[in-house]
Amino acid sequence: MPSYIVTCVEGRLSESQKSEIAEAVTRAHGDSTGAPYYFAQVTFNEVKPGNYFLGGTKLNSDHIFVHGTIRDGRPTEMKNALITRLTADVAIASQMKTNCVWVYLSELPPGQMVEFGRVLPLHGKEAEWQAALPESEKTRLERIGIRKEATV
Repeated sequence: MPSYIVTCVEGRLSESQKSEIAEAVTRAHGDSTGAPYYFAQVTFNEVKPGNYFLGGTKLNSDHIFVHGTIRDGRPTEMKNALITRLTADVAIASQMKTNCVWVYLSELPPGQMVEFGRVLPLHGKEAEWQAALPESEKTRLERIGIRKEATV
C-alpha cells in the first residue's frame, strides 16, 4: 500500500539510522492513517556524492528526501498530519534539521494498485479487504514488521 522512497547522499545514513527511519515512517503512516504497519514499504535510494543537484547546482548541504506514494481518498487533515509527522520523525531518526527533510506525497487510485495479490481497497475499507483474505495470508501478514502495541 504505502511505498516510501528515502533518498540521500551515499554514506549519509548508518544502518541504525536507516532502521530508525524505516520504523519512524512505518509508525507515522500507520498511526496517522490507521493502516496496519505491515502495509508500509520503505526503500532507501543512496545517490553518489556529486550526482544530486538542487537549483541547478550540486547539493552540498545535508538533505534527505522522502517520497511517499499512498492511496488517494484520505481527508486533507489526515494527510497534513502524516506529512508533518514524517518530517519531524525522519529528522529525529536521521539527526537532521527539519528544514533539511523534504517530504512529498503522491496519491494513486486504489483500483490501480495490487499488493498481496489483490486490488487495494478504498480508504476506510481496509478491514473488509483484510477480512476477505485467506486465513493463511492474514497470519503471514500479521507477523510482518513492527507491532502496533510497541510504541516509541
